[in-house]
This record gives sequence, C-alpha cells and structure tokens, in this order.
Amino acid sequence: MNTGTKLGFSNLRKSVSARVNEIAEIEMRQVGKIKHSMHDACLSALAMMYFQDASMLEFQRRLQEQTQMNNLQTLFQVETIPKDNQLRDIIDAIPSQKLLPIFNDFFRLLQRGNQLQPFQFLDEGYLLPIDGTQYFSSETINCPSCLTKGYKNGTINYSHKVLGASIVHPEKKQVVPLAPEPIKNSDGSKKQDCEINAGKRFLNRIRQEHPKLEIVITADDLYSRQPFIEALNQNKMSYILIAKPSSHKVLFDQLIEKEDLDQAHLLEWQDNEGAIHRYEWINDIRLNGNKSAPLVNFFEYSIIRDGDKITYKNSWVTDIRVTGNNVKKLVKAGRAKWKIENENFNTLKNLGYHAEHNYGHGKRTYHSIFSCLPCWLFLCIKSLNSKTLCTK
Repeated sequence: MNTGTKLGFSNLRKSVSARVNEIAEIEMRQVGKIKHSMHDACLSALAMMYFQDASMLEFQRRLQEQTQMNNLQTLFQVETIPKDNQLRDIIDAIPSQKLLPIFNDFFRLLQRGNQLQPFQFLDEGYLLPIDGTQYFSSETINCPSCLTKGYKNGTINYSHKVLGASIVHPEKKQVVPLAPEPIKNSDGSKKQDCEINAGKRFLNRIRQEHPKLEIVITADDLYSRQPFIEALNQNKMSYILIAKPSSHKVLFDQLIEKEDLDQAHLLEWQDNEGAIHRYEWINDIRLNGNKSAPLVNFFEYSIIRDGDKITYKNSWVTDIRVTGNNVKKLVKAGRAKWKIENENFNTLKNLGYHAEHNYGHGKRTYHSIFSCLPCWLFLCIKSLNSKTLCTK
C-alpha cells in the first residue's frame, strides 16, 4: 500500500472506527438498553461535522432523504443513526481522552510516509504554535467541568476552552493539528483550570506520545514566564515566545543596560518598497530578576516606513542562540505563531465547521468530544486537499 492510499479518506475513516470500537461499551452503557453502537454514534457525529450541518436538527433532516442516508452509510459505514437525544446520551458517556489516539494514528502515517519532512523549518525542530480558544459560553447552561467567571451584578458566565496546537511552516498554508488539550475544571477541584496549566499538561503528553520528535514551541506573551519555560526545558523542547515590555519590565531594563554597553546586535535591510526591516538581538540575558531565572536569548523585529513610522514591532525570547545568520528565520518562526489562529481556529469557527455552535452541552464529556471532532475533521480535510501531503 503506497503512502497516498494510506492517507485516503477510507483509511482515515477506518482509523477512527478502529479507535471507537476499542471503547468498552458494556462498562459505560447498560446492555439491555444498547440500541445504537458507540461506533455509529461517533461516526454519525463526525459525519455531521463533515457535512457542515449547523445543528443536530439540520443533520436529522438531511437524513430524511434516502440519498443522504446512503451517503452517510457509504462514506462512514454507519448502520443505524441515533436520534439527537440518543446521540447526545451515547457520546456524553465516552471519556474524551479515548479519542485522542486518532490524532497519533494519523500523525504516524505522515511520519512513515515522509510527509512531515516538508514542514521542517528550523534545525532545532518542527514549529508547534499553541494557543487557547473558547468554544462554549453561557450564563445558564453548565456542567461540573465548566470554567466559571462571576460578575459584580451577580451573574456567572460558564465556558469551555481548549488548547490547540498545530505543526506549521511559515511558507505553507497547510497545518498538521495535534490532539487538543481541554481547559476544564476537574472533579473535586476547587481551583479553576487555566491555559498555562493546560499548556504544561500538553507538553507532558506530547513528549510521552512523541519522545523523539524535535519541537520548537511558539506562543504568545502569556507563556514567556519562568514556570512554563522550566516545563519546556524539562520536556526538552525549544521555544520562541513573545515577550512584551509591559509584562517583562525587568527583562527590558536589562536590555537597555546592555544596549548602553554596546552589547546588542543590529541588522537592517531595505525592501523594494522602501521599508526598513530592523533586527536587534542580545544573547544570554536573565528572563526576570530571580537568581534562578533561566538565561534566554532575546530578539526584536521592526518594520519602519516613511523615515520613522514603525508599522510593526514585536519581540521574543528563545533558547536558540541568535546570530546574524538565523535572526531572519527566527522572526519568521515567531510570527508563524498566528497560523494557529488563522489556519486552525478561524477556519473551524468561520468556514462552515461551526466550532462555536452549541450542539448540546451534556453532563460529562459531550462538550469535549465536540471540540475534538471538528479539529480532527479539519486535519482530515485539509490533508486530503493538500498538495504537500500526498493523499490521492
């Protein structure tokens, strides 16, 4: 079987089916009440996303036509289709982590077929932007896993968020999403979960799943703090993290001091439109004022037009030593962080996949399953349509 066949839709569907069939139905559902298999429920849910139906009701209406029913049974090998309430009840009983191996199955197919190689950008590893996104919010509907936020007027907002991650290349539109990490409250925990804690769990899980994969994490200013950088070091991952002056005062005070001592490096060039591209960097500087703070390498990039008008400026910290030979590439890598939003979140939310639509909330894992399925579907469709990934 060639690589293209392995990555065809049929085999991707078989991968999902195989993982779903591993779920022990008897442990989660009463034998006498089983009418629809776990497989048919999960594949029906995936089909609803695939057909871009905006609601359970719209999906059920679609299936009233025999042609559409045949499409579902042919493409997804579904034998019986649960009604909306049945579908919710079945999926709500599935531990969401049981479906995460689907991502690894597909990822390993890409690895074996040498389809990841075109995404290599830095010698230090593959660029892996991470970021959190909210996909559910309500002032009435909630479950024990909901994140909560109280307001002075007494109202409480309930929400669900997820930490997304994708392997990207600055010059490619395609991305390769990895399994997302839910940001949710755990049973019995009085402390609110947060994006940073989810990020640390994600690092640990990805390193366990891919012990030899060379990774460069890119993320926004929220992550360029000592605890998260220490977690990166423990998992042997490189990083390029945005660092803003407003949240890194000590760091930027050190930079001014070193600039006064002529310890900063500068590189400039002018493009065909007359804009000046300015790169500045300093290596081996403390992240903060703590004696235990890690040494980081700092670089800054500015675009200057019309003499002195700065139209873009950003700065990062990294464990990669910055030189005149790699600073331009590091800037491209740092700016590629936004591809997690542009090519992943925005596509899921705005291009027909209804990632923020309320398909129902459930009491256990239903909400989490429906944050995972659109991400996997996005991976599937983008890969099948990609010129980079051979899928014919």
